[in-house]
Amino acid sequence: MNEKEVAEIRRRFRPEKSNITHVRVCYVNENREIISQFNQSLAMTEQEETEQILACLKRVLSGTLGKNLMDVTFTTQQVVDSEEHRLLMALKNSALNDEEAVQAFYQKVIQSLTIDGHYMILLAFDTYDVPYRTKDGETQEEAASEVYSYLVCSVCPVKMTKPALSYFARDNLLHNRSVDWVLSPPEVGFLFPAFDDRAANLYNALYYSRNLAENHEELAEAVFHCDLPMPAAEQREAFDAILGETFDTVLGETLEEDCSLDVVQSVQERLQEMIQEHKERKEAEPLTLSVRTVKNVLEGCGVPETRLEAFEEKYGEAFGADTELSPQNLVDRKLQVKTPDVVIQVNPERSDLVQTRIINGAKYILIRAEGGVEVNGVDIHIKEEQ
Repeated sequence: MNEKEVAEIRRRFRPEKSNITHVRVCYVNENREIISQFNQSLAMTEQEETEQILACLKRVLSGTLGKNLMDVTFTTQQVVDSEEHRLLMALKNSALNDEEAVQAFYQKVIQSLTIDGHYMILLAFDTYDVPYRTKDGETQEEAASEVYSYLVCSVCPVKMTKPALSYFARDNLLHNRSVDWVLSPPEVGFLFPAFDDRAANLYNALYYSRNLAENHEELAEAVFHCDLPMPAAEQREAFDAILGETFDTVLGETLEEDCSLDVVQSVQERLQEMIQEHKERKEAEPLTLSVRTVKNVLEGCGVPETRLEAFEEKYGEAFGADTELSPQNLVDRKLQVKTPDVVIQVNPERSDLVQTRIINGAKYILIRAEGGVEVNGVDIHIKEEQ
C-alpha cells in the first residue's frame, strides 16, 4: 500500500463513514488468561464512545510506511492452501461471525504475543464501496468501482491509572480519584487484505507496530507465518555499523582514518535530499533504496571503489543483497558527535558548523559558535586570543 491508499482507508474510521457494525473484543491478563470476551454493537454505543473505539482501530493505520507500517507478503502456496490464510479469510468472509475462527485467532495472538501486563484484542470488519476515480483524479462517489471488504485488528495495552486528587462538582470538594483500568493506544495490529491499487490484495496485509525498535515479530510469525523487515531502529543501527566497519578494515588493513566526519555528513545530507526530492515529486509509492543506490550515494561522497565493494558485501550479510531500505530509516533527526567523555547534539541542517582538525598532533572537534553560547543555561563570552 502507498500513502494515498492508507489515507483513503484511514478516512473510513468515522461514525458517518464506517460500515463497522460491531467490534469483537478479548480482554487478556498478564498470565495470558482471558478475563472477558464480548461483541459490542456500535449501534447501541454512545457516539463519543464509538468515536473512541474507531480511533483505537484507526491508529493501526498511522505512522510512516517502512517504519511503523510494513507490508506482509504471502506466498502463492500460502494463499492457495495454508492454515494462516484460511483463518484470516474465514474471519473476513464471515464478517467476524465465525465463532470457531474468532476463538482460534484469539489463541494465536495470546500464545505468541509478548506484552507486559493486561491488553485487549479488538477485531472489526468493514465494507467499503470504493468510489470510481477518473484518469484525471476526479472521484465519483455515486459510482463504486468495487466493494473492498477487510478486517482490522488492534492490540491495545490496558493500564491502571495512578491515584490522584480530582474535583467533584456535586460536593464542591477535592477527593481521591478512584484507580481504574484504561485502554491505551495500540501496540501492534494489522489490516487484511491490503488495499493495493484501490482494490483488495489477498496476497498482502499491512502490519503496524508502535515501537520502532520492537515490531513483535513473534505475532507476525504466528498470524502470517511471514518474516517482517528488520525494525526501523535496528536498520539504522545496522547501517551505521556497516558504514563504520567498511572503513575500519578492508583486506585486513586498518583504514579508519578514511571514515571522516565529512563522509558521514555527506551521506546523511544526500539521503535527506533524496527524501525531500521524493516528497516534492508527490509520488504515491514510498521511496526505497537498493544496495546499488546506496553505493552510488557513497561514491558521490568520494568513497573509493575498494570501500564500495566491502560495503556491498557487508550490506548483503546484514540485510540481504536484494533487500531495499527506506532512507527515512537510515537518517537521524539529529547529528550526534560522541567521544568517551563528550556528547554533542547538532541540528542536521547545520552540520557545516562541525569540523575535525589535528592541531599540534592532537585531534579536535571544532564547532563554529557565531550565535549565543550557553553552558548550563548561563550565557558565556568567547574571548579573542591575545
